[in-house]
Amino acid sequence: MEFKGTSNYFLDPELADIVNIAIVMEKPLIVTGEAGTGKTQLAFEIAKGLDMGIEVARCKSTMKGEELCYVQDTVLRLNDSRFGSGDTGRKIDNFYDYVIWGPIGRAFRADKKVVLLLDEIDKTDSDIQDNLLDVLDETEFTIREVNDTIKAKNKPITIITSNAKRELSDPFLRRCYCHFIAFPTPDYMKEIVKLHFPDPDEKLLDTALNIFYELRKNKKFEKPPATGELLNWFDAMQRSGINPSKLSMTNIPYMGTLLKRTGDLLRYR
Repeated sequence: MEFKGTSNYFLDPELADIVNIAIVMEKPLIVTGEAGTGKTQLAFEIAKGLDMGIEVARCKSTMKGEELCYVQDTVLRLNDSRFGSGDTGRKIDNFYDYVIWGPIGRAFRADKKVVLLLDEIDKTDSDIQDNLLDVLDETEFTIREVNDTIKAKNKPITIITSNAKRELSDPFLRRCYCHFIAFPTPDYMKEIVKLHFPDPDEKLLDTALNIFYELRKNKKFEKPPATGELLNWFDAMQRSGINPSKLSMTNIPYMGTLLKRTGDLLRYR
């Protein structure tokens, strides 16, 4: 089982090495890097490249670790106890009829190995991270209401992303492999664009890349353009038949595809 990238994802050798050793060693992989460097997309491309399913947890500051595993629908159970469950097949004395499995629960219960994505884990508290660490390390969790243990049928390929807005706990980091995705160099970025646009206007692409990286050098921008913005901008220019000879730092069409913050747009103007 080796991930070699896909037709839509450029995989540099260093990232390929750490992804594949994490798969072999069955260790969670924490991926950090600037927004737009493909951290989240990596998990989807691994699932695509290895022909696997994927379970996704979009982490939030209000999230509890338990809900990533399961929650009990107490409102539905109370409703059924008062009014009956009708022909739904639910039985009020069967706890599991009222369990809603979270992404970790679904990944552990899957009959086939899947990819598990914990996206933006840095949004959660350190206590939640430590609780998740035990769950991921032991690949099991306990349903406290009935004291049952759910053990993973197949250990998932776990990809964890972080934007480093909050430091991850040391115990959490110790149990994971880590990789920082550096922002692509112009040469790598050119290859990335060509994955999405196999037959681009070469002159337009070279000019667009020069302008793109000049914009990124401007430290005044609150949110400099990233890969996703470049792809959208280049697509818009190709569709419109923009003449590359008319492009310059003072004449950038569709600027709203590159800069998204009002303050950044005003600074450019």
